[in-house]
Order: sequence, then C-alpha cells, then structure tokens
Amino acid sequence: MNNENVPAHTEPTITGLLETAARLERRLDRMLSCTRGVSYSEYRLLATLAEASTEGLPRVVLAEKVGLSASAVTRALKPLEKIGCVITEKGERDARQSRAIMTPVGLELLSDARGIMRDALRELPLNSLSPQKVAEFQNRLQEIR
Repeated sequence: MNNENVPAHTEPTITGLLETAARLERRLDRMLSCTRGVSYSEYRLLATLAEASTEGLPRVVLAEKVGLSASAVTRALKPLEKIGCVITEKGERDARQSRAIMTPVGLELLSDARGIMRDALRELPLNSLSPQKVAEFQNRLQEIR
C-alpha cells in the first residue's frame, strides 16, 4: 500500500463534486419526471439510442455508453418498453446480447424531453462562465476521469 500523503483538499473536493453531481441529477430527474414521466437515466438511454443505428444497441454496449451497469440498464428499459419508447430484441444465444431499439414514440418523447433539458440547463450558473473557463473546467473533469 502506498503511504504517500494525499493533499488535504482532495477528499473534500471530490466529495463536493459528487454531491453537486447528485443534486444536479436529482433536479433534472424532477423536471423530466414531472413533465414527461422519465428519469434522467432514462433520458440518457433514449438520447444514446437515438444516436445509434436503426438496429439499436446491445444492452451491454448501451450500459457502457451511459455509465450504468448492465442490470441497471435492463431495469431502466422495462418502463420504457411498457410505454412503447423502446423495444428489446433478445439475443439468439445469449441474453446479454439483447438489443434495445428506439421506436417512433421514443423519438417523440426524447424530442419533448430535450426541450425540458434545454430549459433546465439554461438556469445553471455554468452558463455565466466564459468559454475559456468552461474549457478549463471540462479539461479538469477529463483529467479526473
């Protein structure tokens, strides 16, 4: 085990970043669920599927793209299937290779949800930063990843 000291600011900074991200996600969840009945995670799934080909994406690929576990994606797809936004085609040999495919209903819901997201994002303090400050912030986030 490495016994080097971690700078004192590291833990509170990361904790603050994660708390801010969680609060922002909860705010987006509330706005989307109150008006369109979807969570932010479901919105991200729909947006990712909309960028895919008409053949959709395997569940495991979708999970990787949105940063969720495959089981979380499976759980999130169920309600989207029930409301007709997504269909799932089972893999012939392997259930892990089932594909999620966006439907026209899903595209319509995503279009509406994107408008809600634009309204929500317009209110963020990030918008008052200069393009240079935003680029610096994005670079720092990329370094953390």
